[in-house]
Amino acid sequence: MKKIIVLFILFSLNAQAQFGTSIFSKDPIINLENFDKQRVYWGYFLGFSTFDFKTDYKVPGQDIDVKGNSGFNVGLVGVLRLHEYLELRFEPGLYYASRTLTYSGFTQERDALREVKATYIDFPLMLKFMSLRTGNVRPYLLGGVGSTLNLSSNSKSKDDNSEQKFRVKPWTQNYTFGFGIDLYFEYFKFSPSIRGVFGFNDELIRDDDPNSPWTGNIESLKTRAVLINFTFH
Repeated sequence: MKKIIVLFILFSLNAQAQFGTSIFSKDPIINLENFDKQRVYWGYFLGFSTFDFKTDYKVPGQDIDVKGNSGFNVGLVGVLRLHEYLELRFEPGLYYASRTLTYSGFTQERDALREVKATYIDFPLMLKFMSLRTGNVRPYLLGGVGSTLNLSSNSKSKDDNSEQKFRVKPWTQNYTFGFGIDLYFEYFKFSPSIRGVFGFNDELIRDDDPNSPWTGNIESLKTRAVLINFTFH
């Protein structure tokens, strides 16, 4: 995750260097002065992500080590202006993610490790709260809720962990909070942001054996993630 945050900072600084009119200077030339007065406008985003699981257990102390691996995301953005400082945003996106689950108590790697890969199609609806614009800079907060379809859930598989199949539900719900900054360049608006995603519901499909060493002790399994998005309008 540290590498992703460093990339976020370097990308933002590079954008200023490459496309700038010195947007952080004391008296900048005002770019796209009327851009935010549009009732409806569109964009797209690219980014990086790290997905994890929040796991609650029936018996404490028998924890599973969950390691989130870096992935990437891409999607579209539709914006409806509600107020000078408030927007409604629909940001459908495609997210590629993976986690590595390590179980203790096994001698063979095929039993101890589960590589849980996911291809998500996310449908979030969010509100964006913007501050007063200062020159070519405008910080903002955002939050919302969404539904996510996991195309790699294995939910229809009749095999379970005894056959090395880790299964989760195809549809989940989540909420998102984040912050970012709008940077106005001569021809476009660039909006980097950092967001946290938190699942509402238990996603796990349990093994057929109620005492399964892989799923028997799990009370709930919920997605959580950190997203870094670079949005262009």
